[in-house]
Parts: sequence; structure tokens; C-alpha cells
Amino acid sequence: MKYFKNCKTAEELKKAYRKLAMKLHPDIVGGDGEEFKAMQAEFEKLWERLKDVHKTAEGKTYTAKQETAETPQEFIHIINVLITLVGVEVEICGKWIWVSGDTKPHRETLKQLKFKWAHKKQAWYYHAEPYKKKSHVDFTLDEIRDMFGSQRYDQKQEEEKKLKAVV
Repeated sequence: MKYFKNCKTAEELKKAYRKLAMKLHPDIVGGDGEEFKAMQAEFEKLWERLKDVHKTAEGKTYTAKQETAETPQEFIHIINVLITLVGVEVEICGKWIWVSGDTKPHRETLKQLKFKWAHKKQAWYYHAEPYKKKSHVDFTLDEIRDMFGSQRYDQKQEEEKKLKAVV
């Protein structure tokens, strides 16, 4: 493994893909197209092995009882689109992708990616499988982060890092 050496769960793999896409994407940062394709191929290969392996916020690893229907191509497409959106914060939280910040200009794009609006959380969310709520408890986004862990990416900060690297 060249790109995803320390990934042991689906969430770690997704987080690593997001970081690498920001560094290697040929259209966004002028990366090498062949290297980007090689990274995507490695992601797809590892996804088949790790797609049902997850970690709780406490760091306990478990295998999901029900096999995920999410494909690596779906995730790749979503992340490749999200990294082009300016002014949004992308957060991978367990099996979910949350998008907040200045999302209004990107509303139609998010709908096309099958994101749904969570009014109480004031954020867009994506979950590959149809989600059926099992209780009447409404969790806040902070409570969800505490349960599943979280990795946030602020596009403004990413843009500032790129500008500093150029200067």
C-alpha cells in the first residue's frame, strides 16, 4: 500500500482519501492524473476489505452486522465534488458525511449528490444506506461526533494553506 498504509477502518480510509484528494486532484491542485488514478484504485481495493469495519469514538473497532451498500465510486465522486465547493465545512462522522458553512450557493449540488437537509442541525448530511431511526431521541451534531468520532475539513482553511504554500 502506497497511499493508505495505516487505515484499519472504513472511516479512517475515507478520511485519508479526502486528505489525499485535496493534495493530488489534477483539476483542483494541478496534481498528476495518473498518480490520482492510482490512489483511487488503491482506495477501491482497500474499501472492499474495510467497508464494514468501523470504530467508535472511544476507539473500539467493530464489524457491522449488515454489509454496507455504499460503493467506493460513490464516495470518490462525492468527495471530488465537495472539495470544489467554496465556503463549506465537510465533516466525516462515522458512516455519515456532514456539510455546513455557507451551503446556500451549493444547495442544488448537494441535492444532486443525495444530501439531505437536517433543519435542527443546520447542516446537510449524506448516508449511503437508507437510514431508519431506531429511537425518538434527537442527537445534536456534537453528540453524534462524541459517539462516532469526527474529522472536519474547512474549505477556507484549505484554501489559505494552498495560498501560503504558493507564496
